[in-house]
Amino acid sequence: MNAAPLSAPLDVPSRPAPGLPEVLARLDRLTDWERRPRGGMRVGLAPMHDLLARLGAPQRRLQVVHVGGTKGKGSVSALIEAGLLRAGLRVGRYASPHVESVTERVCLGGAPVTEAVLARALARTLDAHEAARRDESAGGDATWFDVLTATALLIFGEAGLDWAVIEVGLGGRLDSTNAVDGDVAVITNIGLEHTEILGHTRAAIAAEKAGILKPGAALVTTLSPEDEAGAVAAGRAAALGCPVLRPVLPPGASIAEENATLAGLVLDHLGRDHPGLRDRGGAPVSAALLDGATRAAACLPGRLERRTIRRAEGPVPVVLDGAHVPFNLAAVLRDLVRADDLPGPCIALVAMAGDKDAPGFLAVLARHAARLVCTEMPERRGHGAETLQALALAEGIDAEAVALPGAALARAADLAAARGGWLLVTGSLHLVGALRGATQAEARNRLQSP
Repeated sequence: MNAAPLSAPLDVPSRPAPGLPEVLARLDRLTDWERRPRGGMRVGLAPMHDLLARLGAPQRRLQVVHVGGTKGKGSVSALIEAGLLRAGLRVGRYASPHVESVTERVCLGGAPVTEAVLARALARTLDAHEAARRDESAGGDATWFDVLTATALLIFGEAGLDWAVIEVGLGGRLDSTNAVDGDVAVITNIGLEHTEILGHTRAAIAAEKAGILKPGAALVTTLSPEDEAGAVAAGRAAALGCPVLRPVLPPGASIAEENATLAGLVLDHLGRDHPGLRDRGGAPVSAALLDGATRAAACLPGRLERRTIRRAEGPVPVVLDGAHVPFNLAAVLRDLVRADDLPGPCIALVAMAGDKDAPGFLAVLARHAARLVCTEMPERRGHGAETLQALALAEGIDAEAVALPGAALARAADLAAARGGWLLVTGSLHLVGALRGATQAEARNRLQSP
């Protein structure tokens, strides 16, 4: 199938179309678990099913690749999207969280939707939510993420897509995105995260994440069947009669190599399982679509993103990465240590959400960072800067606290410049988003992480 120009033929309301700030003000009245401690988080799909039914079940018109996992799901989703776009197909991608603009979460044709398209669809979904509240049905309990997810599916359902790539928000089985039936389910990997919701072992977390696998779908994962989490995922696949596809990775594969190999395996499967799914030249869709240019086009902001900050001593290299769990950070630092263009010591600027394993994260950072500047995100549930500083000092890291992120960035850049080093901004994509505009983009990004 060849792509035509993408559009989003949403019904035009009789009243003037609302602007995005106006509609987001309505959305922000709902419970947003991205901003709250998640210990009391409500999970369940009943609100999503009700909302989508009121919107005409747009998810039923979609062919979906559903991507979950602890790390890498955003980058793998972007690579799958880029490969399908390279083939000339009409593709949508839903992702979370956003770095700078909420429109980043809903992409059509490889670009965020316009504010007008998002506002119009979001207003319709909020109207459905308010109708559900009046009717005292399940949709009345929808959260901020439920409503935004339903909005994305509404846009995708009316855009005439060939494929939608849907990234899981949290977990899988009870995540809002699991209202879709994926043709392919991807589980990138499993680490200990959100244990208060998903469980305290990798096996328990795998059971939640494997909940996105549906009868008739294929499971694509890096997890070995001998692994604790992999055995759980393989068991669900066997119970549903689903094939399991695992990439062959070279020893010491980088994050970028692992993500591209996993995405390529998905594309190979789609080409085999859907004989009519062909690229512009008539060949079956395959991993060959992920050439260097396509992979570069899939780079996401805040994933091993290279930037610079100017100081009197010269440009300070900056790496922005939203890693927030220890094993993710370890992989990021492993790849950065291999880079030959990051001279001198690493100065790290860190903020972390309150439900993250800050001691474990800082213990990994202690092996690489010469100095740490701790900051915080006032509008987010998070560790205070002084709390992070105390934890860092306990790990033997030379650390200081600067509560305001902008001032913390200036301080960290000055330290890096004075020492002839480089700066790593990490611990939170929200921190990355807040500071990204204060840095300058490099000509190219050499590495990419989840």
